Amino acid sequence: MNVFNDHRKLYAIAGLMFLTLTFLTAILPAIQNQRNNAPLPNTEPLTGDALAGRNIYIREGCVACHTQQVRNVDMDRPYGERPGIPADYAHITRTSLWQNTATLMGTERTGPDLTDVGTRQPIFDWHLMHLYNPRIVVEQSIMPSYPWLFEVKKNPLKSDITVSVPRQFMNGEEGEVVATKEALQLIAYLQSLKQAPLPEETKPMVFLYEKKKASESNGEAIDGKALYITHCQNCHQENGEGLKGAFPALKGSPIVIGDDHELYIDIIMNGYDARPEYSAMAAIGSNLEWTEKEVTAIMNYERKAWGNTADTLSTMEVKKIMDFLKIKIQADELQ
Repeated sequence: MNVFNDHRKLYAIAGLMFLTLTFLTAILPAIQNQRNNAPLPNTEPLTGDALAGRNIYIREGCVACHTQQVRNVDMDRPYGERPGIPADYAHITRTSLWQNTATLMGTERTGPDLTDVGTRQPIFDWHLMHLYNPRIVVEQSIMPSYPWLFEVKKNPLKSDITVSVPRQFMNGEEGEVVATKEALQLIAYLQSLKQAPLPEETKPMVFLYEKKKASESNGEAIDGKALYITHCQNCHQENGEGLKGAFPALKGSPIVIGDDHELYIDIIMNGYDARPEYSAMAAIGSNLEWTEKEVTAIMNYERKAWGNTADTLSTMEVKKIMDFLKIKIQADELQ
């Protein structure tokens, strides 16, 4: 055939076949995949500081130790309300014009999964201390420190964001630890990591080997200590003594062992801002949609732990107060 004797025709045909096959086997399936797995309706694209923080997250190699994927096994339940789906990652775009999309799902969990860390750990000051030196808030942590994301100033400006670092972690330096713009951007990204809810008509994948919740299994009581370890211990510490200047002690706390149960429950459900004495606490109970059962369990644990000797409360007592607080909040919103 003449085509084999004409290199121009041969190269043109080979090139055309290559482009056709590329379109059919790579580009067309990718377009179809994007249509089938569009971002969830409640997903907001990253912008501003959160987007810049994602680039810092990539630069610092955080993906080497932290995954962002909730597998459909029960052991992954603490990391999200449901297993991950392709649509959870559809909003992740190219890092830049010259850099491909960053793979942030990860493969190793030297540290915990971060899929829903913005919900699990919403306290801004906790993240600051954790970045500066993880051992401040988690004594057994093996995560490296990131002191280059902070500065030590003897006379910080009013606009500076200072970090409540205990003196034993200051390495002999004098002054106040101040977060740099990069530290704030990285935390903005971490706090943006929240598992988006599925549309109402979509049923989530079921966790394999799913265990019944304590409240649903044979009437067993919810483990208040387990709730405390999972949701409170990082700030208030295992011994209940908190961190001086950052998180208040629950051991011997007049709020914990006192009789103002309305204030106590309000703090658990709706958070509390005690600045400048302590960091602001997020609305843990509301964010996690706790019922009176979880609130009663964690209150009774804290009222008896670390030498506290306060009386325990019944679920009915707690429910009455929670119902009253809901009515009170609704009334305030109408004013």
